[in-house]
This record gives sequence, C-alpha cells and structure tokens, in this order.
Amino acid sequence: MIYLITFVCYGRHLHGSEPGSVDHEHNVPGTPILEADSARAAAERERMDQALYNLDQIRRDAVLEAIQEVCARRGWSLLAAHVRSTHVHTVVEAEVPPERVMHDFKTYASRRLNRMRLEEPDRKRWARHGSTRWLWKPQHVSAAIQYVVGEQGDAMSVFESHEL
Repeated sequence: MIYLITFVCYGRHLHGSEPGSVDHEHNVPGTPILEADSARAAAERERMDQALYNLDQIRRDAVLEAIQEVCARRGWSLLAAHVRSTHVHTVVEAEVPPERVMHDFKTYASRRLNRMRLEEPDRKRWARHGSTRWLWKPQHVSAAIQYVVGEQGDAMSVFESHEL
C-alpha cells in the first residue's frame, strides 16, 4: 500500500486554532469539520507542558535521514518526503498499516535527534498522531508526490525518488 503520511511538531496544530481542523469526532470524509474555536485552542495551549517545537535546518536534515534509514531497514519505499520547520510530509509504500509507519518515522527521528544532544532527551517533538491517507490510484500517488515536493513553499529538507 502507498500512503501520504503527515505529522506535526509538538504544539504546532492545536484543535480549534484554525477552521478545517479535525479531531476524533470530526475526521470522517464528507462529515462536518471543526470550526475555529479560540477558547478550545487556548485550553489546549494551556495544557502544553513544554514550548512549541521547531525544526531548524540541522534538525530537518536529521529527521529526513532518519526517515530514509527506517525505510531502508524495513524494506519500505520512500517515494517523497519534505521535512518542514513545523511538520513532515511523506509518501511511502509499505506492507504495514500507515500508523505503524508514522510511529516508526517519529521514533527513528527522535532517536537520531537525541543522539545529536541538541536538547533534553525528554523533549516532546511530535504531536500525538497525524494524518495517514491511503493512496489507491496512480494519479493519487502522483498528486501526493507533487503536493509533498512542489507545493509546500520554499524547499527545505526534501527527498524525491525517481523509481516510481
């Protein structure tokens, strides 16, 4: 299966902070999405026990290398990746559920960042879940790769496979 997997840095996507957010009750395609709710966003911000997390160039490159490493170790095909300052997009082919792929990406990235000793090892880096979309048709895969590589603004830490 091929997936578009997106996850964000800690504190960077609070429910209610912008219209169009999703949560456990608003995550089924075709159903209403969340409206902007400044009180909910403020409550989530208040519950945060660490500062927002950002990825600078050194950290972005490390995260991209970690994603490539886990793909090589697991036999997954990384088709595209773009590590941004506040979030990560990937298109990956794997024979495991997308939640497992995202978990492994976050775990390997955190381990690599811990080895670099740029911050405390108990630093929260990632939001609790993320987005895991199944890409069923070749045109969906192509569109996802274009979105990840070419539609994110200025290129940061980017990978694109030419083996599709």
